[in-house]
Amino acid sequence: MTAPHPFRLDGKAVIVTGASSGIGAGIARLAARSGADVLLVGRSRSRLAELVQELRETGSSIASIAVDLRDDGAPEAVVAAALEAFDRIDVLVNAAGIYRMASLDETSDEIFDEHWEVNVRAPFRLTRAVHPHLEAGASIVFVSSMSGRVGSPNDSAYCASKGAIELIVKALATELAPAGIRVNAVAPGNVRTPINAELITPELEAEILATTPAGRIGEVDDIAPAVLYLASDASRYVVGASLAVDGGFTAQ
Repeated sequence: MTAPHPFRLDGKAVIVTGASSGIGAGIARLAARSGADVLLVGRSRSRLAELVQELRETGSSIASIAVDLRDDGAPEAVVAAALEAFDRIDVLVNAAGIYRMASLDETSDEIFDEHWEVNVRAPFRLTRAVHPHLEAGASIVFVSSMSGRVGSPNDSAYCASKGAIELIVKALATELAPAGIRVNAVAPGNVRTPINAELITPELEAEILATTPAGRIGEVDDIAPAVLYLASDASRYVVGASLAVDGGFTAQ
């Protein structure tokens, strides 16, 4: 009998947040093509419905729930949807997030709080809700950012939120590892997504290219395989890591 491929997710039930677009959608697509049953979580009901139809062609079981993860009861609703669809949860991918560029003087309480609520509080609450349903061998993956490691002008709220994620991953990894539950992160660099399409001006693109050793801006398809690795049994001895996928930016 041929041993299961360690990078496959056959038989695993995976929750992906932020799945209605960008990196989250890319992760969901790759997970489904890798054999996982996937619950798509996002705020856009119409985009989720389109992705459900697309991914069902992979042969995987696909379900979705449209919810704002900041809402009271949202984590419990996501868990209930996953258990109803698949009767188990094996992998949680916290990919939902926001980014709003603002200088110190422009960073209002509302902007700062929104970053904290979406990028930190929401994934923490969902992880807490999912935890009782995980068994040994389960994996939790947070999508962090190189901005959780290095500072940049006009990004203080975003950097603060992703810096928090970097340490939440380490803390939860040490807490949950004895139970066989792995917690890790992927830290993307500059990536072309709908969230930043209008922000990457020709001037900014030139700056990114000049400061990124790989000499290009990342794509969603550069990030999803790293998440798949951390979700799969191929990374079974990887605990508390944050995998930089940033074209070498933070290696400088």
